[in-house]
Amino acid sequence: MGLQQEVMEQMKAAMKAKDSVALQSLRAIKSALLMASTESGAGELSEDDEIKMIQKLVKQRKDSAAIFTEQGRADLAEPELAEVAIIEKFLPAQLTEEEVEKVVISVIESTGAAGMKDMGKVMGLVSKELAGQADGKTISTIVKNKLS
Repeated sequence: MGLQQEVMEQMKAAMKAKDSVALQSLRAIKSALLMASTESGAGELSEDDEIKMIQKLVKQRKDSAAIFTEQGRADLAEPELAEVAIIEKFLPAQLTEEEVEKVVISVIESTGAAGMKDMGKVMGLVSKELAGQADGKTISTIVKNKLS
Protein backbone atom coordinates (compact mmCIF):
# COMPACT_ATOMS: atom_id res chain seq x y z
CA MET A 1 0.00 0.00 0.00
CA GLY A 2 1.37 3.40 -0.96
CA LEU A 3 1.89 6.20 1.50
CA GLN A 4 -1.08 8.18 0.23
CA GLN A 5 -3.49 5.25 0.70
CA GLU A 6 -2.05 4.53 4.13
CA VAL A 7 -2.52 8.18 5.16
CA MET A 8 -6.13 8.09 3.91
CA GLU A 9 -6.85 4.92 5.92
CA GLN A 10 -5.34 6.49 9.04
CA MET A 11 -7.38 9.67 8.44
CA LYS A 12 -10.61 7.66 8.32
CA ALA A 13 -9.68 5.94 11.59
CA ALA A 14 -8.79 9.28 13.19
CA MET A 15 -12.12 10.79 12.10
CA LYS A 16 -14.03 7.84 13.56
CA ALA A 17 -12.06 8.12 16.81
CA LYS A 18 -12.51 11.92 16.84
CA ASP A 19 -8.72 12.28 17.30
CA SER A 20 -8.13 15.88 16.22
CA VAL A 21 -4.34 15.83 16.70
CA ALA A 22 -3.91 12.73 14.56
CA LEU A 23 -6.28 14.14 11.97
CA GLN A 24 -4.37 17.42 11.79
CA SER A 25 -1.06 15.57 11.43
CA LEU A 26 -2.38 13.28 8.73
CA ARG A 27 -3.88 16.20 6.84
CA ALA A 28 -0.46 17.87 6.89
CA ILE A 29 1.08 14.75 5.33
CA LYS A 30 -1.67 14.51 2.74
CA SER A 31 -1.28 18.19 1.89
CA ALA A 32 2.50 17.89 1.54
CA LEU A 33 2.10 14.80 -0.68
CA LEU A 34 -0.39 16.60 -2.89
CA MET A 35 1.79 19.71 -3.13
CA ALA A 36 4.89 17.67 -3.99
CA SER A 37 3.17 15.56 -6.62
CA THR A 38 1.62 18.57 -8.38
CA GLU A 39 4.77 20.66 -8.03
CA SER A 40 7.03 18.21 -9.81
CA GLY A 41 4.42 17.33 -12.42
CA ALA A 42 5.47 13.69 -12.20
CA GLY A 43 2.32 12.62 -10.34
CA GLU A 44 3.74 9.73 -8.33
CA LEU A 45 6.53 10.39 -5.86
CA SER A 46 9.32 7.89 -5.29
CA GLU A 47 9.63 6.31 -1.86
CA ASP A 48 12.80 8.36 -1.21
CA ASP A 49 10.94 11.58 -2.00
CA GLU A 50 8.13 10.60 0.37
CA ILE A 51 10.60 9.85 3.17
CA LYS A 52 12.39 13.18 2.66
CA MET A 53 9.07 15.00 2.74
CA ILE A 54 7.99 13.30 5.97
CA GLN A 55 11.40 14.02 7.54
CA LYS A 56 10.93 17.67 6.61
CA LEU A 57 7.52 17.75 8.31
CA VAL A 58 8.98 16.17 11.45
CA LYS A 59 11.91 18.60 11.49
CA GLN A 60 9.61 21.62 11.10
CA ARG A 61 7.52 20.54 14.06
CA LYS A 62 10.54 19.72 16.23
CA ASP A 63 12.06 23.11 15.45
CA SER A 64 8.78 24.85 16.28
CA ALA A 65 8.47 22.92 19.54
CA ALA A 66 12.05 23.85 20.48
CA ILE A 67 11.35 27.54 19.85
CA PHE A 68 8.11 27.41 21.84
CA THR A 69 9.85 25.65 24.73
CA GLU A 70 12.68 28.18 24.64
CA GLN A 71 10.12 30.96 24.98
CA GLY A 72 8.36 29.23 27.85
CA ARG A 73 5.28 28.30 25.80
CA ALA A 74 4.79 24.63 26.70
CA ASP A 75 1.12 24.99 25.75
CA LEU A 76 2.18 25.52 22.12
CA ALA A 77 5.06 23.01 22.16
CA GLU A 78 2.97 20.04 23.30
CA PRO A 79 0.70 19.86 20.21
CA GLU A 80 3.75 20.11 17.93
CA LEU A 81 5.43 17.18 19.71
CA ALA A 82 2.17 15.19 19.58
CA GLU A 83 2.10 15.71 15.81
CA VAL A 84 5.75 14.62 15.56
CA ALA A 85 4.87 11.31 17.24
CA ILE A 86 2.11 10.66 14.71
CA ILE A 87 4.07 11.73 11.62
CA GLU A 88 7.14 9.68 12.64
CA LYS A 89 5.06 6.50 12.33
CA PHE A 90 5.40 6.88 8.56
CA LEU A 91 9.21 6.95 8.67
CA PRO A 92 11.41 3.84 8.59
CA ALA A 93 12.80 2.70 11.92
CA GLN A 94 15.38 5.18 13.16
CA LEU A 95 18.90 4.01 13.97
CA THR A 96 20.49 4.56 17.36
CA GLU A 97 23.49 6.87 17.73
CA GLU A 98 25.77 3.84 18.12
CA GLU A 99 24.56 2.37 14.83
CA VAL A 100 25.01 5.71 13.05
CA GLU A 101 28.48 6.01 14.57
CA LYS A 102 29.47 2.60 13.13
CA VAL A 103 28.40 3.70 9.64
CA VAL A 104 30.26 7.03 10.02
CA ILE A 105 33.45 5.24 11.10
CA SER A 106 33.25 2.81 8.17
CA VAL A 107 32.73 5.67 5.68
CA ILE A 108 35.64 7.64 7.18
CA GLU A 109 37.90 4.56 6.90
CA SER A 110 36.82 3.78 3.33
CA THR A 111 37.27 7.36 2.10
CA GLY A 112 40.42 8.05 4.06
CA ALA A 113 38.96 11.28 5.47
CA ALA A 114 41.47 12.98 7.72
CA GLY A 115 39.98 16.20 9.02
CA MET A 116 37.20 18.74 8.90
CA LYS A 117 38.06 19.54 5.28
CA ASP A 118 36.57 16.13 4.36
CA MET A 119 33.34 16.63 6.33
CA GLY A 120 31.24 17.40 3.25
CA LYS A 121 32.35 14.25 1.47
CA VAL A 122 31.70 12.07 4.53
CA MET A 123 28.33 13.73 5.24
CA GLY A 124 27.18 13.16 1.67
CA LEU A 125 28.06 9.46 1.69
CA VAL A 126 26.65 8.78 5.17
CA SER A 127 23.44 10.72 4.45
CA LYS A 128 22.93 8.77 1.24
CA GLU A 129 23.55 5.44 2.98
CA LEU A 130 21.27 6.22 5.94
CA ALA A 131 18.51 8.01 4.00
CA GLY A 132 15.43 8.15 6.19
CA GLN A 133 16.99 6.14 9.01
CA ALA A 134 18.79 8.92 10.85
CA ASP A 135 18.38 12.63 11.46
CA GLY A 136 20.82 14.89 9.60
CA LYS A 137 21.66 16.74 12.82
CA THR A 138 22.68 13.50 14.53
CA ILE A 139 24.81 12.47 11.56
CA SER A 140 26.48 15.89 11.46
CA THR A 141 27.31 15.84 15.18
CA ILE A 142 28.86 12.37 14.98
CA VAL A 143 30.87 13.22 11.84
CA LYS A 144 32.22 16.40 13.49
CA ASN A 145 33.26 14.44 16.58
CA LYS A 146 35.02 11.76 14.55
CA LEU A 147 36.83 14.15 12.20
CA SER A 148 38.01 16.66 14.80
